[in-house]
Amino acid sequence: MRAVLKTVNRVLLGLVGLVLLVLGGSVLAVGLGAPAPSWWIHDGRHDVLLSAAERTRWRGTGWWWPTVLAVLAVLVLLALWWLAAVVRRRRLAEVLVDTGDGEGALLRGRALEGVLAQEAGRPDGVQGAHVRLTGRRTAPRTRVRLMLEPHVAPEAALHHLTSRALTHARDSAGLATLPAEVRLKGVKHRAERVT
Repeated sequence: MRAVLKTVNRVLLGLVGLVLLVLGGSVLAVGLGAPAPSWWIHDGRHDVLLSAAERTRWRGTGWWWPTVLAVLAVLVLLALWWLAAVVRRRRLAEVLVDTGDGEGALLRGRALEGVLAQEAGRPDGVQGAHVRLTGRRTAPRTRVRLMLEPHVAPEAALHHLTSRALTHARDSAGLATLPAEVRLKGVKHRAERVT
Protein backbone atom coordinates (compact mmCIF):
# COMPACT_ATOMS: atom_id res chain seq x y z
CA MET A 1 0.00 0.00 0.00
CA ARG A 2 2.81 2.43 0.88
CA ALA A 3 4.50 1.66 -2.44
CA VAL A 4 1.29 2.55 -4.31
CA LEU A 5 0.94 5.80 -2.36
CA LYS A 6 4.58 6.63 -3.01
CA THR A 7 4.10 6.00 -6.74
CA VAL A 8 0.89 8.09 -6.86
CA ASN A 9 2.66 10.89 -5.00
CA ARG A 10 5.57 10.88 -7.43
CA VAL A 11 3.27 10.83 -10.46
CA LEU A 12 1.21 13.73 -9.10
CA LEU A 13 4.33 15.72 -8.28
CA GLY A 14 5.69 15.04 -11.76
CA LEU A 15 2.45 16.12 -13.47
CA VAL A 16 2.11 19.30 -11.39
CA GLY A 17 5.77 20.11 -12.03
CA LEU A 18 5.37 19.52 -15.78
CA VAL A 19 2.26 21.73 -15.99
CA LEU A 20 3.95 24.49 -14.01
CA LEU A 21 7.08 24.22 -16.16
CA VAL A 22 5.12 24.46 -19.41
CA LEU A 23 2.99 27.39 -18.21
CA GLY A 24 5.90 29.21 -16.59
CA GLY A 25 8.12 28.67 -19.60
CA SER A 26 5.39 29.93 -21.93
CA VAL A 27 4.84 33.06 -19.82
CA LEU A 28 8.58 33.71 -19.77
CA ALA A 29 8.97 33.15 -23.50
CA VAL A 30 6.04 35.42 -24.41
CA GLY A 31 7.26 38.03 -21.91
CA LEU A 32 10.69 38.04 -23.54
CA GLY A 33 9.15 38.69 -26.96
CA ALA A 34 8.59 35.24 -28.47
CA PRO A 35 5.43 34.95 -30.56
CA ALA A 36 2.47 33.65 -28.54
CA PRO A 37 1.36 30.13 -29.46
CA SER A 38 -2.11 29.60 -30.92
CA TRP A 39 -3.40 28.03 -27.69
CA TRP A 40 -2.14 30.94 -25.57
CA ILE A 41 -4.85 32.82 -23.66
CA HIS A 42 -3.29 36.25 -24.28
CA ASP A 43 -2.34 38.08 -27.46
CA GLY A 44 1.18 39.19 -26.66
CA ARG A 45 3.69 40.43 -24.14
CA HIS A 46 1.77 43.63 -23.32
CA ASP A 47 -1.58 41.89 -22.76
CA VAL A 48 -2.86 41.95 -19.17
CA LEU A 49 -3.82 38.87 -17.20
CA LEU A 50 -7.39 40.07 -16.53
CA SER A 51 -8.99 42.73 -18.71
CA ALA A 52 -11.27 45.39 -17.25
CA ALA A 53 -14.32 43.51 -18.53
CA GLU A 54 -13.14 40.25 -16.95
CA ARG A 55 -12.42 41.96 -13.62
CA THR A 56 -15.80 43.71 -13.41
CA ARG A 57 -17.95 40.97 -14.95
CA TRP A 58 -19.09 39.50 -11.61
CA ARG A 59 -18.94 42.69 -9.54
CA GLY A 60 -22.74 42.88 -9.20
CA THR A 61 -23.07 39.38 -7.74
CA GLY A 62 -22.30 39.05 -4.05
CA TRP A 63 -21.28 35.38 -4.19
CA TRP A 64 -18.43 35.60 -6.70
CA TRP A 65 -15.45 36.94 -4.73
CA PRO A 66 -16.21 35.02 -1.51
CA THR A 67 -16.40 31.85 -3.60
CA VAL A 68 -13.13 32.62 -5.36
CA LEU A 69 -11.40 33.35 -2.05
CA ALA A 70 -12.84 30.19 -0.44
CA VAL A 71 -11.65 28.02 -3.34
CA LEU A 72 -8.19 29.57 -3.22
CA ALA A 73 -8.03 29.09 0.56
CA VAL A 74 -8.98 25.41 0.18
CA LEU A 75 -6.32 24.98 -2.51
CA VAL A 76 -3.68 26.56 -0.27
CA LEU A 77 -4.69 24.34 2.65
CA LEU A 78 -4.57 21.24 0.45
CA ALA A 79 -1.13 22.24 -0.84
CA LEU A 80 0.13 22.77 2.72
CA TRP A 81 -1.32 19.42 3.81
CA TRP A 82 0.36 17.71 0.87
CA LEU A 83 3.68 19.40 1.67
CA ALA A 84 3.43 18.38 5.33
CA ALA A 85 2.63 14.79 4.32
CA VAL A 86 5.65 14.65 2.01
CA VAL A 87 8.10 16.31 4.39
CA ARG A 88 6.99 14.63 7.62
CA ARG A 89 9.14 11.78 8.82
CA ARG A 90 7.10 8.66 8.96
CA ARG A 91 7.44 5.67 11.15
CA LEU A 92 9.17 2.72 9.66
CA ALA A 93 6.47 0.13 8.94
CA GLU A 94 8.77 -2.86 8.68
CA VAL A 95 12.38 -3.95 9.10
CA LEU A 96 14.04 -6.46 6.81
CA VAL A 97 15.53 -9.24 8.94
CA ASP A 98 18.43 -11.18 7.46
CA THR A 99 17.49 -14.88 7.80
CA GLY A 100 20.60 -16.15 6.03
CA ASP A 101 18.69 -17.75 3.14
CA GLY A 102 19.04 -14.76 0.84
CA GLU A 103 15.37 -13.81 1.04
CA GLY A 104 14.94 -12.37 4.52
CA ALA A 105 11.82 -11.79 6.54
CA LEU A 106 9.87 -8.71 7.48
CA LEU A 107 9.51 -7.61 11.09
CA ARG A 108 6.81 -5.10 11.95
CA GLY A 109 8.28 -1.77 12.99
CA ARG A 110 5.71 -1.24 15.75
CA ALA A 111 6.57 -4.61 17.27
CA LEU A 112 10.27 -3.73 17.40
CA GLU A 113 9.42 -0.30 18.82
CA GLY A 114 7.29 -1.91 21.53
CA VAL A 115 9.97 -4.39 22.55
CA LEU A 116 12.64 -1.67 22.59
CA ALA A 117 10.45 0.64 24.67
CA GLN A 118 9.63 -2.12 27.12
CA GLU A 119 13.27 -3.12 27.61
CA ALA A 120 14.49 0.48 27.78
CA GLY A 121 11.87 1.29 30.44
CA ARG A 122 12.72 -1.74 32.59
CA PRO A 123 15.43 -0.30 34.91
CA ASP A 124 14.43 1.23 38.21
CA GLY A 125 13.86 4.96 37.91
CA VAL A 126 13.00 4.98 34.22
CA GLN A 127 9.36 5.99 34.27
CA GLY A 128 8.77 5.45 30.57
CA ALA A 129 10.36 5.09 27.17
CA HIS A 130 9.06 6.04 23.74
CA VAL A 131 10.74 4.59 20.66
CA ARG A 132 10.23 5.50 17.02
CA LEU A 133 11.89 3.77 14.07
CA THR A 134 12.87 5.86 11.05
CA GLY A 135 15.11 5.33 8.06
CA ARG A 136 14.90 2.52 5.53
CA ARG A 137 13.82 -1.03 6.24
CA THR A 138 17.32 -2.29 5.45
CA ALA A 139 18.97 0.42 7.55
CA PRO A 140 16.65 1.49 10.38
CA ARG A 141 17.41 4.25 12.86
CA THR A 142 15.82 4.78 16.25
CA ARG A 143 14.67 7.81 18.17
CA VAL A 144 14.35 7.10 21.87
CA ARG A 145 12.95 9.35 24.57
CA LEU A 146 13.49 8.25 28.17
CA MET A 147 11.58 9.80 31.06
CA LEU A 148 13.81 9.63 34.13
CA GLU A 149 12.90 10.08 37.75
CA PRO A 150 15.01 12.60 39.71
CA HIS A 151 17.13 10.00 41.53
CA VAL A 152 18.36 8.24 38.36
CA ALA A 153 21.78 8.99 36.95
CA PRO A 154 21.35 9.69 33.22
CA GLU A 155 24.52 7.78 32.30
CA ALA A 156 23.16 4.63 33.96
CA ALA A 157 19.93 4.77 31.96
CA LEU A 158 21.84 5.52 28.78
CA HIS A 159 24.28 2.66 29.42
CA HIS A 160 21.39 0.22 29.92
CA LEU A 161 19.75 1.43 26.72
CA THR A 162 22.87 1.11 24.58
CA SER A 163 24.38 -2.03 26.07
CA ARG A 164 21.19 -4.03 26.46
CA ALA A 165 18.05 -2.81 24.70
CA LEU A 166 19.61 -1.54 21.47
CA THR A 167 22.12 -4.39 21.34
CA HIS A 168 19.37 -7.01 21.73
CA ALA A 169 17.24 -5.34 19.07
CA ARG A 170 20.18 -5.05 16.67
CA ASP A 171 21.25 -8.66 17.16
CA SER A 172 17.72 -10.10 16.94
CA ALA A 173 17.03 -8.26 13.68
CA GLY A 174 20.42 -9.25 12.23
CA LEU A 175 21.45 -5.65 11.65
CA ALA A 176 25.06 -4.53 11.41
CA THR A 177 24.24 -1.23 13.13
CA LEU A 178 21.24 0.38 14.79
CA PRO A 179 21.97 4.10 15.22
CA ALA A 180 19.98 5.85 17.91
CA GLU A 181 19.15 9.42 18.84
CA VAL A 182 18.36 9.50 22.55
CA ARG A 183 16.62 12.27 24.44
CA LEU A 184 16.52 12.20 28.20
CA LYS A 185 13.77 13.99 30.07
CA GLY A 186 13.48 14.39 33.81
CA VAL A 187 10.08 13.77 35.35
CA LYS A 188 9.01 16.34 37.91
CA HIS A 189 7.45 15.13 41.11
CA ARG A 190 5.02 17.32 42.97
CA ALA A 191 5.81 17.68 46.62
CA GLU A 192 2.97 16.66 48.86
CA ARG A 193 1.52 19.47 50.88
CA VAL A 194 1.79 18.90 54.60
CA THR A 195 -0.83 20.60 56.74
